[in-house]
Amino acid sequence: MQDAPLPPALPRHIVEDGVRRAFVEDLGQAGDLTTQATIGPDATARAEIVSRADGVVCGIDFAQAAFALIGPGLAVEVARGDGAAVTAGDTVLTAAGNARALLAAERTALNFMTHLSGIATLTRAFVAETAGHATRICCTRKTTPGLRAAEKYAVRCGGGYNHRFGLSDAILIKDNHIAVAGGVGAAVAGARAFAGHLVAIEVEVDTLDQLAEALDAGASAVLLDNMDDAMLAEAVAITGGRAKLEASGNVTLERIAAIAATGVDYISTSRITMAATPLDLGLDIVLD
Repeated sequence: MQDAPLPPALPRHIVEDGVRRAFVEDLGQAGDLTTQATIGPDATARAEIVSRADGVVCGIDFAQAAFALIGPGLAVEVARGDGAAVTAGDTVLTAAGNARALLAAERTALNFMTHLSGIATLTRAFVAETAGHATRICCTRKTTPGLRAAEKYAVRCGGGYNHRFGLSDAILIKDNHIAVAGGVGAAVAGARAFAGHLVAIEVEVDTLDQLAEALDAGASAVLLDNMDDAMLAEAVAITGGRAKLEASGNVTLERIAAIAATGVDYISTSRITMAATPLDLGLDIVLD
């Protein structure tokens, strides 16, 4: 499977807004009391952000914004960009200048980087399991509130692809919609009558009979919910390319290769955003 291209950088306003909100949370109304109490206002220092584990880097823009927005006087050099693979001991970024500013921004920079790098790292592990297949690994809307754009960016940096960003992106008819609408066919028919020509329509099914109904109704994509591998392969055969197929539910790293082998187009999982372990990164002062 060909690696997904890196996404364009996140819009600057998203990055800076996230950093500013983190500063409000961390620095409060009095700033960094410890640093102010122990370090003079004119002291300078140089620090390195170093990876303490193997992984994939993400969140560089957030770190740079943290060091820039904390105040003047910090110079930043990036050694490993977003999407880069690192091993334990690799230097990712160097920052130098006013010591008070450097230490006040440290935790905000690291919080973004460790979290987003963890997502990118786990995503790349999932993507690696699809080698030899055209199946794409996708995230879901299960994201940390307020961090969806950043977390979906991290998925892309890990080689995955993005599902819809929100309820206004596309129509995804799920089981509760079907229950209220009166069936798969009725729900898809209503969506087709409502949607503009650029709005995709996907419907969730959990049986092969529902799949057939969705295909007959003209769904452009079908989410195959919690089907075992044999049923997924049968769904691919029944569909015959008439719609894109997305497997979801009970998606584990150990099962990815088997799901990809069924021939589905996409595998979506919330694990890559909600269960990723932060990548262990640390900021250490370098004494020359």
